[in-house]
Amino acid sequence: MQDLKISLITVSFNAESTIERCIQSVIGQTFKNVEYIIIDGGSTDNTIQIINKYKKHIHIFVSEPDKGIYDAMNKGIKLAGGDIIGMLNADDFFSDNEILQAINESFGTVSTRIVYGDLDYVGHKGNVIRKWRSGRYFPGMFNLGWMPPHPTFYCKRDLFYQFGFYSLDFGTAADYELMVRFMHNNNVQAHYLKKVMIKMEIGGKSNKSLGNRVKGLLFDLKAMRNNGITVPIITIFLKPLRKINQYFS
Repeated sequence: MQDLKISLITVSFNAESTIERCIQSVIGQTFKNVEYIIIDGGSTDNTIQIINKYKKHIHIFVSEPDKGIYDAMNKGIKLAGGDIIGMLNADDFFSDNEILQAINESFGTVSTRIVYGDLDYVGHKGNVIRKWRSGRYFPGMFNLGWMPPHPTFYCKRDLFYQFGFYSLDFGTAADYELMVRFMHNNNVQAHYLKKVMIKMEIGGKSNKSLGNRVKGLLFDLKAMRNNGITVPIITIFLKPLRKINQYFS
């Protein structure tokens, strides 16, 4: 099997406490046909100094103000030259050194255009707090509140040019909206990689306050209505209910 080139994009902003761990998890991968791109939002802490320590491992580095995380992701995608696109944010790191190799192998069939897997939420000391086990996708599952963890979502680069990039109209739900658009609305063939691919440090922006959680739900609802979810008002309640099992997996 011929190795595909993976463009891996890390988005950062004032991430001095986690960016080094993230970069080191990329450098440690056994799969080497990787184009590593870091898009920084103009950090004012020590993030850029840390990134510069590893510049020989980074193929493209941009640091400038942006319109938020999804704008930064779009910048990275438009600079990418790989066959596959994946995101590894500054708070995330690979669960072991064989993840990119497993992703490459998962794209081994012509029909597979998306690969996703499982994720662990961890605390600041690395302790596992929640376990997100995705399971195999079947058409219609988004109607039941299902979604894969976005940090495990890898897809063929041409999908962005065929179906569009991350839309800034959906706020914190832009990643959810894109996955619904690709997998549910356009029936793109996806493969479930049954292993923990990513460890993600807990504390996302959308969960920091009740107000942000409500905004997130409203953005989810908008994404559902824009992408053919059958009964959005029911799905909006099913989606968070699915997270309960993550604490007992």
